[in-house]
Amino acid sequence: MTIFQVDAFNNEIFKGNPAAVCPLNEWISENLMQSIAEENNLSETVFFVKNKSSFDIRWFTPACEIDLCGHATLAAAHIIFTELNYTEKVLEFNSKSGKLTVEKNKDWYTLNFPSEEINEIETPILLEQALNIPILKTYKGKWKLLIELENEEDVANLTPNFSLLSKLESNGIIVTSKGNKVDFVSRFFAPKLNINEDPVTGSAHTLLIPFWAKKLNKNNLNAIQLSKRVGILKCNYLNNRVEMSGQAITYLKGELTL
Repeated sequence: MTIFQVDAFNNEIFKGNPAAVCPLNEWISENLMQSIAEENNLSETVFFVKNKSSFDIRWFTPACEIDLCGHATLAAAHIIFTELNYTEKVLEFNSKSGKLTVEKNKDWYTLNFPSEEINEIETPILLEQALNIPILKTYKGKWKLLIELENEEDVANLTPNFSLLSKLESNGIIVTSKGNKVDFVSRFFAPKLNINEDPVTGSAHTLLIPFWAKKLNKNNLNAIQLSKRVGILKCNYLNNRVEMSGQAITYLKGELTL
């Protein structure tokens, strides 16, 4: 089985978010896919199978299968375009989160995902203890919490208590603020999924883009995910859909011996 490793949402090696990409001719067992993801020990390993003119896609963390992953979708698209000789400008994925498309424009890829609405909630005491920093507001999406902080410095300097974060019901914790040089910045923590901090998180931006588009009253936004590896995104709010554009670079190509 061929395997690739791609750094997504950046155009430099060792930056952005790494994902393992495994193109398949036909589906293998879930147990084997989970074992490969665990062995890779990256935030996501993505598998896909060609289905007529589109591709069926699935994503696995080292601990479980998930319904949506942005950076691994970008990584898969990058491999399909650069390694598998895909010649159309737009490719289509079939996923547990519905139809997803990726459009290639030179060295940028634009992902079109469903947007996710959020509702303001009272900040859980456990969250306050875990972040140990003033929280402006807390919002809840389907599986994630979005926490608004005062400024970019608070987001950048945050040192969460991951043990406490893992006790929250939500699978992912997004912290965000208005950016100094871009429209907004963020970080993403998912200790419940064995990912203390994810470098760049496309699925988090399905909540972040609608939030900041409404807050700033603009649909075209520039964003940075302030992890150590740094992720750069161009965003567009389309009401029930969002677009996020990023670059990618291949780090590794090899073969699995199974």
